[in-house]
This record gives sequence, C-alpha cells and structure tokens, in this order.
Amino acid sequence: MIEKLLPPPIATAEAFEDRPLDEMFPEERAAVARAVPSRQREFGTVRACARAALATFGVPPAPLVPGADRAPRWPEGLVGAMTHCTGYRGAAVARATDVRSVGLDAEPNEPVRDPGVLGLITLPEERAALPALQAAQPEIHWDRLIFSAKESVYKAWYPLTGRWLGFEDAVLTLDPTDASFTARLLVEGPEIDGQELTAFHGGWLVADGLVVTAVTVER
Repeated sequence: MIEKLLPPPIATAEAFEDRPLDEMFPEERAAVARAVPSRQREFGTVRACARAALATFGVPPAPLVPGADRAPRWPEGLVGAMTHCTGYRGAAVARATDVRSVGLDAEPNEPVRDPGVLGLITLPEERAALPALQAAQPEIHWDRLIFSAKESVYKAWYPLTGRWLGFEDAVLTLDPTDASFTARLLVEGPEIDGQELTAFHGGWLVADGLVVTAVTVER
C-alpha cells in the first residue's frame, strides 16, 4: 500500500497482522516491558517492518529502540518513519543522501467524533473546508485525514529540527484532484540548503478501511 505513496529510493514494508513477541530483540522487549501485550506486539511488528525495509539497503537485523525523546533511532546514514494503528503497521526508510526526512502515518478511516478533539487538531480554515470535501467524496473522513497528514508532517519535521510542532503550527490545504496536501508552516521552519523550509508537501491514499499519509523532504 505505502509503496504507492513512497516509491524508490524510499523502501517500505507493512503488515496487517502482528508478529509473535518472541521475534522481538531483547532490547525491544525491555523498552515496552511495562506495556500490555497488544502494545508490545504492535511495537515489535512495526520494527520488524522497519528491519525489512532496512534490509533493502543491506542493513543486517538489529534492535530498533527509541531514544530519550521516544523517536526512532535509525542506523547511521539512513532516515525513516514508522506508524501503527488498529490492523496496520508500516515503515519507510531511505538513504540520507537521497532524502532528508520522511513522515508516515496511518489511521482508521473513521470520523473524529469528539468536537473538542476536532477543535484541537484543526484550524478554523481547515474546518471550513471540510463540508465541501465531505460532500464531494463522502467515503473519506477528511477530519481524520487532516489529523493523519499533520502527524506525517510532524514525523518529517522533528528529525530536521528536534522541536515540537503543534497541530496549530501548520495549516493544511488538501487537493482531492491528485490526493496531495501542503502544510504551510506558521512557525519558523528549518534551514535547508541555506533557505528556510516554509511548507511540507505530501500525499494520501484511502484503502482497506485506512487513511494513510506520507511526507518526503527530498535533497
């Protein structure tokens, strides 16, 4: 699925069922030792996906544990992203010489039912666009898509900055004609090749009851 959003030189892998816990590295088991078994399995399975993607670049199997900031720590010279939601795990990896950063997120294609939550994750102009989008393509839950796209943006942003990016710090414009989106930053962006990065660009797909979004910052 995600290879449609992230073609080469990005390598991807995904799973729709969890792997046994005994396939995890001891370091990974230790990182989620206090979590419930379902959380442990999703943690282990998404890392199995990441290792499958890393194998494309000749990286031997090794534990993938989060750093102090809870972000994934990738092997030297590689960048990547992982995501998991009910019934889905996915990972994307690329050489740092090809891609500066990548973001990936998957969510159930279901509405954001709590108006309070919707108010937290969207800006007024984003909410104003929802009725027309929903009327045009009612099979897509656009509020959830906005949430997912902003999650992908954050995952691409953080490795470049090491800073938090709130839902209110970027305004999302969705283009349903080509399943793309632009996230215009409302805060100072990172410097890329001597120029400030002011927006992130990405795409989405909806299939198998899922909304999947991805962002790539190319070199």
